[in-house]
Amino acid sequence: MKKIYDADFTNGFAEEHEKPNDVLLPLTAAEVFGRYSDMVYRLALSRTKSRDDAEDVMQEVFVRYVRNERKSEGFSGEGHRRAWLLRVTINCSASLLSSLWARRTQPLNEERESEATYEEETSGVYEAVMALPDKYRTILHLFYYEDYSIAETAKLCDIPEATVKTRLHRARAKLQKILEKGRL
Repeated sequence: MKKIYDADFTNGFAEEHEKPNDVLLPLTAAEVFGRYSDMVYRLALSRTKSRDDAEDVMQEVFVRYVRNERKSEGFSGEGHRRAWLLRVTINCSASLLSSLWARRTQPLNEERESEATYEEETSGVYEAVMALPDKYRTILHLFYYEDYSIAETAKLCDIPEATVKTRLHRARAKLQKILEKGRL
């Protein structure tokens, strides 16, 4: 699978994702952080399953944003900026998870890693989603939490639309089995 780097992210996706009133607001880096940090953190947490790793990923994403702030003026709208941040979050999470350090470490206290951070997490759905493989968690997060369409999710993940549909279907089936097992 071809990896899209932050510098390679073109306006092709932005044009599809933009709403008619989607204009690029002149925001400082602090304002961009304030507006999008929760979104970046949630996606990173979904992918890494660790608060500490999610914070590291979030920090790296915004460091890249600040480094490329001049390039970021080329965003065509807020939808493009948002998509860029999500794509960089996916790439940074993948880099962290594939690093030698991450593959050879284990959390000291696994209970602490699964503590609830959002209200949704207390219902059992969060634990069920976190039990899914990464490829399903990412698709579910982008589709349900970030409200991206199947086509937009496919572009963000650099996979065909049919693959997104298949992963959504399989993720829902796996979630149903996990949740039914928990009720018994």
